[in-house]
Amino acid sequence: MAPGGRKPLGQSLVEQGHLSREGLTRALEEQRRTGQALREVLLRLELVSEDAILDYYEEQVGVPRMDLTTYVLEPEIVRIVPERIARQFKLVPLFKIGNTLTIAMVDPLDIVALDEVKLATGHEVDVVVSSESQIRDAVDRHHPLGGGLEQLVREQGQRHGGLLEEVRAEEDGPVIRFVNAAVQQAVREGASDLHFEPDESNLRIRFRVDGVLREASIQSKSVHASVVSRVKIMAQLDIAERRLPQDGRARLDVLGKEYDLRVSTFPTIHGENVVLRILDKSSALLGTSELGLAPGPLASLEQMIERPNGIVLVTGPTGSGKTTTLYSCIGKINTVQRNIVTLEDPVEYHLPSIRQTQVDPDAGLSFARGLRALLRQDPDVIMVGEIRDGETAEIAVRSALTGHLVLSTLHTNDAAGALPRLIDMKIEPFLLSSAMLGVVGQRLVRRVCEKCKQPSDPPQDALAELGAGATRGRFVTGAGCLACGQTGYRGRVGIFEVLVVSDEIRDLIVSRASTEEITRAARRAGMLSMRDDALRKAAEGVTTLQEVIRVTRKNIDAPDEDPATLPVRSS
Repeated sequence: MAPGGRKPLGQSLVEQGHLSREGLTRALEEQRRTGQALREVLLRLELVSEDAILDYYEEQVGVPRMDLTTYVLEPEIVRIVPERIARQFKLVPLFKIGNTLTIAMVDPLDIVALDEVKLATGHEVDVVVSSESQIRDAVDRHHPLGGGLEQLVREQGQRHGGLLEEVRAEEDGPVIRFVNAAVQQAVREGASDLHFEPDESNLRIRFRVDGVLREASIQSKSVHASVVSRVKIMAQLDIAERRLPQDGRARLDVLGKEYDLRVSTFPTIHGENVVLRILDKSSALLGTSELGLAPGPLASLEQMIERPNGIVLVTGPTGSGKTTTLYSCIGKINTVQRNIVTLEDPVEYHLPSIRQTQVDPDAGLSFARGLRALLRQDPDVIMVGEIRDGETAEIAVRSALTGHLVLSTLHTNDAAGALPRLIDMKIEPFLLSSAMLGVVGQRLVRRVCEKCKQPSDPPQDALAELGAGATRGRFVTGAGCLACGQTGYRGRVGIFEVLVVSDEIRDLIVSRASTEEITRAARRAGMLSMRDDALRKAAEGVTTLQEVIRVTRKNIDAPDEDPATLPVRSS
């Protein structure tokens, strides 16, 4: 028997049926050969599950088991233990009462680890047990860049005998590791963008997660130049050019998956600001039914994209999911009978049996020139990544009038605003009215974290702003946990409005009606606004009323109307 009357780990696992005697013999031989702890050997050889080992610690050793995904960690507590110790011994502090620090460990019997924590902190230590992946995620979230660049600077300085700036960027191992670590952490947290932002004395690193920026790290300004140089080398940009903006692309393998990075540099008074847009090339494409549209608007969209000719536009700000919606539509109508071609900047996802082309303004291939060339490729469906100018808009309209289905995006606040915008681009109203099938307006709202979701009464300030539409439903909020980085949100979902161009709206286009007039006509015909859709999702417990208010401010709602003039709608 082990100390304290408990059974040894191997014997207990065999008796519980989790491990065969032959497996235990194999593990003990490997332990003698490598000197590793038996727990590590068993997991490395995949002889038992981690759950079985955690159950042993709880039942035989008497150490409580903790699920860290539902536990709110306080940064100041986590940082009581130096990061080096936390990573080496796979542990994370949870809370402190008096002089006793409670930590979660993967191996609560590791006496060396306990002594290291006591020596480093001066506290008595109490222990719970958690899974290695949960502890690693907790350490990564609170020490996001692996100890920062300063340690790497010191390491490089010792090796080269000089300052970091004196080392060539392409040979600078610490900077390469640091930039890679920043990208890896951004990917791990589900970020769409990674910012390197210099100010007077620091280099600030921020991630955009679920549409909201959060601070990841602050480093010394002294490392800024080398970090920027490393990113420029990755994106094949001019290292010597610091006064003009530059754009480039890089490709990086992160955590076993391939990512494309769109790199932008911009000069500021404190140095070059760098932003990396992170594109997952292996992301699964959504079907139209998975976008989050209500049944009625979904049916309208699917009817439009099945038409043989006309224009369907998707509108919204940058980062609102327009490209995802376009790809979903293409996937819906992609058959062997249709010749589908695309013109994009950049090509974000590779679609089977579709001809995809990336514009290259430096080589003279603009959207307008590419679109003209595509018309000679006998297309049935043309997807144009974005209508940016009047020339592209005119070619798209004429393509639709000559028997092609054209799908594209436009930057406007709402669906109705796309029609006057095209007229402002010098498109003749009578041509536009004949070509347009419909417009999808969209935004993204954050989903409530499933791990920490809990029922919530509608806040009074939300009720005051949203009115009667926010009084009925199963409203929830996120308490904040490890899985969502204490934000209460994890992931995003689209909110939509689908404007079908009816005969009444065609007449309004010809008469150059305003956005407000077109919106009223669409609402009378039954169009649900983005706020309507967001309220529906809040009532279903998908998002929160606070998120509805944040995303659907008054400027994107339909103009005030007499409710009696609007039809009764259902989702």
